[in-house]
Amino acid sequence: MIYVGLTGGIGSGKTTVAGYFKELGVPIYNSDERAKTLMNSSKDLKEAIINLLGTNAYQDEKLNKTYIAKRVFSNKDLLQKLNDIVHPAVRNDFHDWALKQNSPYVIQEAAILFENGSYVNYDKLILVKAPKPIRLQRIVARDNSSLNQITERMDAQWDDERKIPLSDFIIENINLDQTKNQVFKIHKDLLKLIS
Repeated sequence: MIYVGLTGGIGSGKTTVAGYFKELGVPIYNSDERAKTLMNSSKDLKEAIINLLGTNAYQDEKLNKTYIAKRVFSNKDLLQKLNDIVHPAVRNDFHDWALKQNSPYVIQEAAILFENGSYVNYDKLILVKAPKPIRLQRIVARDNSSLNQITERMDAQWDDERKIPLSDFIIENINLDQTKNQVFKIHKDLLKLIS
């Protein structure tokens, strides 16, 4: 089994692309969803997050995402410290999950594989990209965030030019039919590689 990392900047359409791979029967691990689950369920993680960000990090025993986003996306040092707490837990959870899958390859969907250095842990990397105006449009429609909040989150990520040379496959996600075709081609290439 090979491990494939699927990444791309906020609003690039990683989750849409992951959905197309899932339709082809590929097991998908969504790092953001799992991180939120772990941050709510793991006593050790909760404790470490409260130590870092204070008791407001949780509200009614649940992760206070709005408070955390406000704190960390305007403070790179704090964001790095939070990532240092959460990413090892997610990495371990992914490995446990991957061992239970019965597939030639699995995909881990994660926003910041390059930024946190974990891209070296994958056999192949897929980068999803789209022009900035399209990404902004998608995020505004999806998140109900202010332009300032979106820009802060974008600035916390590498730009595509920096990610391209480190990627094995690049999906230009503008037209969904074309995106689907690109996914199918990569799927065939990966299966060929494995056999």
